[in-house]
Order: sequence, then structure tokens, then C-alpha cells
Amino acid sequence: MASRLLWASRAASYLRISTFNRAFSTVLKDLKYAETHEWVKIDGDSATVGITDHAQDHLGDVVYVELPEVGGTVGQGANFGAVESVKATSDIISPVSGKVVEVNDQLSSAPGLVNASPYEKGWIIKVKLSDEGELSSLMDSDKYTKFCEEEDAKH
Repeated sequence: MASRLLWASRAASYLRISTFNRAFSTVLKDLKYAETHEWVKIDGDSATVGITDHAQDHLGDVVYVELPEVGGTVGQGANFGAVESVKATSDIISPVSGKVVEVNDQLSSAPGLVNASPYEKGWIIKVKLSDEGELSSLMDSDKYTKFCEEEDAKH
């Protein structure tokens, strides 16, 4: 069995076929997703925002997270911060509009939480929603999974 896997891996390498299936990215069912790879967890009129497992995986090791000010406002589709990794710096685009009520201060000293725990400890901001209707423009987990598969197939 092991020799068969080794042969398949070498054949895939020779043929430049990825043996890594990107479907292994975690996509949680109860969240909403933006095409820019941010997630939103809704709790009443409050929303927690972070970047997806798919996004952190493509970024690589996160070394710095630029956070907005508490009390400021964010707009759907507008940049509110940045994630810097060993590979690149990427803007964080807000999937919702509202007032920033909390930022994840832990990210200042431990930006790697975005990699290690993108949906739990690596959240970025909490927002008091100003327009719940915006949520209808976001994807559910099934649509986001398909979106990621199609995007990865293009690269």
C-alpha cells in the first residue's frame, strides 16, 4: 500500500498534478462568506468578522494584523485593515456595515492565531450591524466552498 502511494505521489509530481485537495479548507456551516474571503458570524444585531481558513492558507504564516479603532465604522465592501504574512500583505474587506464595538487585541502580540484558529481565536473585529439586509449578498457555506474550488481551479 505504501509503495503504491509513493508511486502515485511521484507520478503526480512528474505530471505536475497537485496531490493536495484544497477541499480540506474548513468551511463552517453557520457563517456567511464574502467573495474576498472574510467570514461573518451573526449574533442578533452583532457580527464577528475574520478571514477564512482558505484565505489564511493562501497567505501563509501571518506576522502582523492591522486593526481598526473601536468606535469607528466599517462599510460593506470597504477596506478596514490588513493582514501581513511572510508571502504578502492583503487588505481585509468588511463583509458588513456597522460600528466597530471590539477588536481582537490578542492579534497584536499573537497574529498567528489567524492561522491556527481562523474561526475561533483568530477573529478580527466585532461590529454592531447597521444594515442586516446586506447579509443576503453573502454566501452560505455550500456556495463559498464551490466558489473556492472554482477559484483554485483557475490557478
